[in-house]
Amino acid sequence: MAFATVAIGLTIHALSGGLAAGAPPFISAWHPRIRPLAAVSLAVLAAAVPLSPLMTGIRSRSLFAACAFVLALVLGLALNLAREGVHGWYAVFDTSPHGSFEAPNEYLPSLTALTYGPQFFLGHFAQLVPSLTINGAGHPPGLLLTMDALHLRSAQRLAAFCIVVGALSTPLAYLLARELLDEERARIAALFTAFAPSVLLDGTVSADAVYMTLGMATAALLVSRRASVRVAGAAMAAIGGFFSYLLLAIPVWAALVVLARCGWRAALGVCVTCGLAVLALNGGLALAVGYDPIGALRATGDVYRNSLALSRPYAYWVFGSPTAWGVMMGLPTAALALRAASRRDPGALALAAVVIVSAVLGFSKAETERIWLPYVPLACVAAASAAPTRLRPILAALAGQALLVEILLDTIW
Repeated sequence: MAFATVAIGLTIHALSGGLAAGAPPFISAWHPRIRPLAAVSLAVLAAAVPLSPLMTGIRSRSLFAACAFVLALVLGLALNLAREGVHGWYAVFDTSPHGSFEAPNEYLPSLTALTYGPQFFLGHFAQLVPSLTINGAGHPPGLLLTMDALHLRSAQRLAAFCIVVGALSTPLAYLLARELLDEERARIAALFTAFAPSVLLDGTVSADAVYMTLGMATAALLVSRRASVRVAGAAMAAIGGFFSYLLLAIPVWAALVVLARCGWRAALGVCVTCGLAVLALNGGLALAVGYDPIGALRATGDVYRNSLALSRPYAYWVFGSPTAWGVMMGLPTAALALRAASRRDPGALALAAVVIVSAVLGFSKAETERIWLPYVPLACVAAASAAPTRLRPILAALAGQALLVEILLDTIW
């Protein structure tokens, strides 16, 4: 099915230029390019493949988590040198003439909406959505408020924030996997996350890296066997939903996992506490400053329906979206996650359900390599449950795929 989707998409694009993507189902376009610093990328990846599995022997759990964070940070920075050099770390946010063509659609230009302060911005957010950039209008106000509060007003500062926060998703994937798997498999899940091509390519230099980390923190808390920790997860779910509408799917994934492990009462508890937390946050902001979450969601829907999505036929992208997401997170990881689902692994089955529903709803037609990034560490955790003990061939395949994509395709982010 995946092969057919790619073949059909590329054929249609070659014949008519249709489907509104660079190489459907992938948003990337064929544009080979390499810089001298690609030698650094190759050297770091080549060294990381044989050395990273040695990390699984670290005795201290906290030390392993710290090493996983450093590994993710180093791999992401090294890989993104190959095409644009150091400028590639922040080019997508750079609105200068030397920046990316995508920069005007990103978040920095939307900060002008905060000229009159965060209270005015929140109180009028629904009305401001049509005037924001595509990415600003496509999300709740959480990231823009964070950028304003932390003075992230330059491409370099915003990129540094995204890079560091995004790297935290790897140790968080480890913590999540510890709740679902044994210690050895949890460490494998962290390595799979650190080497996942879409995490390295899109998770290093896009704001979706922040959403990925928020999603991982939410998932790790919600699947805990301790009720008090799940309550904290519900609060994190509300915060995540204030940054990205996609993150509202994470509690659904967690509830399905809890259902399989602990029964319907515990799963219902996850749903209820998350619902109350989301209601409390949005209701509290509505009462305090006049924030209108329903109006904001409707305004975002209007912007999306009148965007490039008009040129992306649902009949193709209902298959194209999950295909692009699965291929770009790493072919070995996707294959192992599917194997885990066939073995009825709760995390893998829950993820399959979430991905299918996401595709059918059609809110993200194309660009799922980036937009569905929060689902990738969940797939890595599922893949770890079915992974063989020999990791080096898998990590080599993931690193090789990431480097080839970086050099041969213009991935935008």
